[in-house]
Amino acid sequence: MSFSFPKLIIVCGHYGTGKTNLSLNLAHQLRSEGKSVTLVDLDVVNPYFRSSDYTEELESLGIHVLAPGGAGTTLDIPALPASIFSVFDTDADHVIFDTGGDDAGVTALGRFSGRIKEAGDYAMLYVINKYRVLTTTAEEAASLLPEIEAASRLKATGLVNNSHMSRQTTAADVLASVPFADEVSRLTGLPVLFTTAPPAAAGSLAGRIGNIVEAQIYVKFPWENS
Repeated sequence: MSFSFPKLIIVCGHYGTGKTNLSLNLAHQLRSEGKSVTLVDLDVVNPYFRSSDYTEELESLGIHVLAPGGAGTTLDIPALPASIFSVFDTDADHVIFDTGGDDAGVTALGRFSGRIKEAGDYAMLYVINKYRVLTTTAEEAASLLPEIEAASRLKATGLVNNSHMSRQTTAADVLASVPFADEVSRLTGLPVLFTTAPPAAAGSLAGRIGNIVEAQIYVKFPWENS
């Protein structure tokens, strides 16, 4: 990635936009750069597709994971361990917060908003996906952001164009999402920090899309693990 992140990185957005997969990519990338990383799973709404489902793999790479009670199961237990507060005193270079979807999903984040603001600089990435239902238009995607900001009591600092259709995503799909992302940027006043693309498409998009970032597909559907 051609830019640097502050210590605290918050990933938010609509359900199914790929927040968890992006969080995992950020954690892997920063760790590969020699940074110490803590990944906080703050999704206490959706019992599926949590970043903490990959704790064993992440910990083996030296990425510390903190998760709510019930993580790693299909139980929906909205309990946040007190240990999460420790991330504000950690010596880790980066702390990534993978939040739940929409305003309901970031309510847990609001509990930490005071500490996040006290820490000073933070990045709150609003993830958008043209191919996800209910955010197929720029107006829909932009309209969700004020609700997320109100529930989290924090302000987004930039957009991530994560428009994809999982493993079926082509370079043409990513290119077609650029006007959508630019319009969300215009409506929200937030810059598009980067656009993601799967490895098979990223190479052909270099020079055609500003700040194109290769994103591995780490999140798997349940049947892919069987």
